[in-house]
Amino acid sequence: MRNDRLHGARRRLLIAGPAGVATLAAAGWSLRPAVAAPRQPFESPFDVGFVYVSPVGSGGWTYQHNLGRLALQKAMADDVRTRYVEQVPEGPDSERVIRELASDGCKLIFATSFGYMDSVIRVARSFPDLAFEHASGYKMADNVSVYNARFFEGRYLSGLVAGQMCRSHVIGYIAAMPIPEVLQGINAFTIGARSIDPRIQVRVVWTNSWYDPGRERDAVQAVIAQKADLVTHHTDSPTVIQAVEEKGIYSIGYHSDMSRFAPKRHLVSVTHHWGNYYVSRVKALLDGTWTVGSRMGSVADESIRLESMSAQVPQQIQQLVARRTREIAQAKRHPFLGPVVDNQGRTRIAGDAVLDDDQLGKMDWLVEGVIGSV
Repeated sequence: MRNDRLHGARRRLLIAGPAGVATLAAAGWSLRPAVAAPRQPFESPFDVGFVYVSPVGSGGWTYQHNLGRLALQKAMADDVRTRYVEQVPEGPDSERVIRELASDGCKLIFATSFGYMDSVIRVARSFPDLAFEHASGYKMADNVSVYNARFFEGRYLSGLVAGQMCRSHVIGYIAAMPIPEVLQGINAFTIGARSIDPRIQVRVVWTNSWYDPGRERDAVQAVIAQKADLVTHHTDSPTVIQAVEEKGIYSIGYHSDMSRFAPKRHLVSVTHHWGNYYVSRVKALLDGTWTVGSRMGSVADESIRLESMSAQVPQQIQQLVARRTREIAQAKRHPFLGPVVDNQGRTRIAGDAVLDDDQLGKMDWLVEGVIGSV
């Protein structure tokens, strides 16, 4: 583990905010500067549309966004009607679906996959009086805002569990696409795991699809063949967790609570929660305070949580996770605190620096200890 006294010294430097070092700001749906004036209030009731890249299913990224939609529907039943379209591929089909929702009366549309970004921008130009929100992207317009979360915070915390519970020193990581959000998760997870066991190797297998149960199952076989005795994933179905349970090895779930899919070997799940965000954005449209910006959820506001920690995880690690969670929430610790070296031996974060949101959004490298490439 890291020397806490050394970390304390670094923390004091970071909070002081010297030149060239990012100051740790308070987290929790933080807003980068808005780029457009507030919109005029919308009259209720109005329709809100959601576009999903995979089936709603019973667990995963889309499942969690749909829980957020249901929370919005319940909290604001007098003000909004919600609808969704699932299994919408990234590309031309997404533009068609988003345009149809806009044409059919939706005043606000949430597009919930990275690959919808350009489609949202194009459709928004044709409907300047409507509001659009894009999850995990970075392009904005006068009526297009973006939202995301610091998923890497939960990944780092789950890495602490993995570092303790892995016996072979090899962890399998089944990942969909090498976009910054996914790379942040792989890297933070590896940093957490190797802070417990520096011998850990994280072996990445790419599926090149957010949702492909067949490829996900094949990827599990591949990492087990490489001696992995613990597997985690960044894909949108419970398949990885189910396949790992069948093999009798440990798993760490992602997006939603995956414990019910692996009652014997599931260790913990990193879960995402969108309901409060969706409610807040609809309220902003109703009262005329909706602005364009880049909003980030975090451990601090509990949009990122660790759930269903197994009793198999030693108490000292559970206590460490709880302590690190508080430190991250209070901006006293950052998973990407230097020095950090990539898996090609290059220094990516020097000295006492941490990565800011802009740098995180451009991540295109893997840390030391990851076996794989972008």
